[in-house]
Amino acid sequence: MDAFREFWELVSTGSNWSGERGITHRASEHLRISLFATLVATVLALPPALVLGHLKRGGALAVSVVNLGRALPSFGIMLLAVPISLRWGYGIGFWPAFAALVVLGIPPIFTNAYTGVRGVDTGTVEAAVGMGMRRRDVLLRVELPNAAPLILTGLRVTTVQVIATATLAAYAGYQCLGSFVTEGIAAGDDGKLLTGAITVAVLSVCTDLAFAYAQRLATPWLRRHTRRVDVPLTDNRRMAA
Repeated sequence: MDAFREFWELVSTGSNWSGERGITHRASEHLRISLFATLVATVLALPPALVLGHLKRGGALAVSVVNLGRALPSFGIMLLAVPISLRWGYGIGFWPAFAALVVLGIPPIFTNAYTGVRGVDTGTVEAAVGMGMRRRDVLLRVELPNAAPLILTGLRVTTVQVIATATLAAYAGYQCLGSFVTEGIAAGDDGKLLTGAITVAVLSVCTDLAFAYAQRLATPWLRRHTRRVDVPLTDNRRMAA
């Protein structure tokens, strides 16, 4: 109970929300590195996944290679990136953590996009080709819309994972919500530790809900297919019933 009391005292004090070490600034920095890493991971993973899924070749090997990123610990990648970043003059903090988050974000996006495009019904693709569509049109106008739910799920999973894992960026010297966790551990301050942990959890949940809502808006045809249609009974059907 003392930890939650310390947490409440910290978040209910206005001065703890302002300044470079405040909750607002660290939360915005946390979101900045998370969203930037997700964007770059999407740019790197989505185009080759769509092309390979459309061609239906070489994708299995590519997925296996990309999924190696899931076996590599993000903290280890970040530590390996620190000396490289220092040698190239980028310093510590943002860039080592950014590199680790990009590697973390690529596998779900690539795997879902490849699987979604490759799994489009062959008959649908052949019908589009028979109508005179070019390969590019088939991919963009037929396969991509059909694969959209799975692609959006990959983006949703990646974004939530990156936001949660970005907490580790504090160990590379980057000021984010993870800084509350590291400072709380170092000083034995449970209030700070809970502030970082709870704020990251809230951001992750809100992001997941936002993506779920956006996914529903982007795929309205799924709602139409699953919506129940009540057909009124005619007199003859009532008698038969």
